[in-house]
Amino acid sequence: MNRIESAFANEPIFMPYFPLGYPDLDTSIDVIEALAKNGADLIETGLSFSDPLADGPVIQQATQVALEKGITVKKSLEAVKEIRKRGVDIPLILMGYYNPMLAYGLEKFVRDANEAGADGFIIPDLPMEESGEFRSVAGELPLIPMLAPTSSNERMEMIARNAKGFIYLVSVTGVTGERKSVSESLGGLIQRVREHTSAPVCVGFGIGTPEQARQVGKLADGVIVGTACVRTIGTSQKPVEAAKRFAAEFRSALR
Repeated sequence: MNRIESAFANEPIFMPYFPLGYPDLDTSIDVIEALAKNGADLIETGLSFSDPLADGPVIQQATQVALEKGITVKKSLEAVKEIRKRGVDIPLILMGYYNPMLAYGLEKFVRDANEAGADGFIIPDLPMEESGEFRSVAGELPLIPMLAPTSSNERMEMIARNAKGFIYLVSVTGVTGERKSVSESLGGLIQRVREHTSAPVCVGFGIGTPEQARQVGKLADGVIVGTACVRTIGTSQKPVEAAKRFAAEFRSALR
């Protein structure tokens, strides 16, 4: 079993998102280590980009801070390597946009990501229909597919049937950000996806509280929490302690 498969041995899993370089590089490494060692089962590790089209204002602001502090793809991959050196053994999925990966060089990016200890990729602005080149370069490292409520049945079947790792199911239309309640149609949406795949289905966008995570965890194989994680940790005077509490609270809700 690889690390992703092992993570799903105890469902539902908790998957926070946090961007490398925010509020500074050293703190972000400490935060991701704290999340990993206090309840996270898999971490969506953010690569910052100047035009994060899928992200809401909280994550946009955080990644902008990271860029202003000098974060780069190279420094991000070195940070992943440091996180592994600290004994973090849960999956780390690199979440970023395609342009910086192209600028870095796809083959070099995948090779360096693999050597650093990354387990896969989430690229919101790379449609699966246009991802052949990246997937051929990535080899065994999965490109995690994203599906949305607006996906047609035909597209959902095509993407789900070929999914590797897990499926990132966007629970609502729009950008990332917390919502007041869980969509009533989520259960039906998850069922639609499961008709076409045996891959785990993880839900993101809009989950902001442990109670919402608990509700989603009854339906899905994993719960992805981004905006609430970044906001809670980023606004704390003690971000590492905040990360420990955040992970423990969500882990408790899901278990």
